[in-house]
Amino acid sequence: MSNPVTLEDIYQIFQRAQEETERRAAEFDRRLAESKAEADLRLAESKAEADRRHAELEKLVATANKAVNNLTSRWGRFVENLVEPAAVRIFQERGIEVKETHKRMKVKRGELEMEIDIFAVDDTEAVAIEVKSYLSQTEVDEFLENLTKFKQAFPAYKNYQIYGAVAGIEIDQGVDRYAYKKGLFVIRQSGESVEIANDHKFKPTSW
Repeated sequence: MSNPVTLEDIYQIFQRAQEETERRAAEFDRRLAESKAEADLRLAESKAEADRRHAELEKLVATANKAVNNLTSRWGRFVENLVEPAAVRIFQERGIEVKETHKRMKVKRGELEMEIDIFAVDDTEAVAIEVKSYLSQTEVDEFLENLTKFKQAFPAYKNYQIYGAVAGIEIDQGVDRYAYKKGLFVIRQSGESVEIANDHKFKPTSW
């Protein structure tokens, strides 16, 4: 005949069950903490690696941009050096009696800033020339905007007839015709020098 189960036996069983539950809960918490710590470590390592790669990418982009800007600047100077020596001759051939040229003429009057790449001038007429290695419509529009403010920026020439010209080694498709219709001279490369591309029917706009 088996011994009867006492309240003490039940209490001990309950106590052991509670202890086992607490042990398992503690083990679960420990493993959870270890997993979280490992996940945090991996996340930190991943973030550090991502930050490192991002920094390397930014450095590469900055280097590439600097190289492109330097190349663009050199091409711009190259085009200027083609246009400037010929400017007096090619505009005199069109009846604009300029006598001298100035390169990179700059001004800052309050909030108004402007730079003219080449300025060919005499006593009553002048030609402001925008020089680009690659000429786009956007750059033509920006130059036209500058021409509307030219006499405000350079009041010494307020009584002059100011004409505009654009020059480029490469000109985006249709931009030469666009500039022509806006009253600008278009200068293009011809052999080792440059020439005005506009036909002799062209009537330049005066600003």
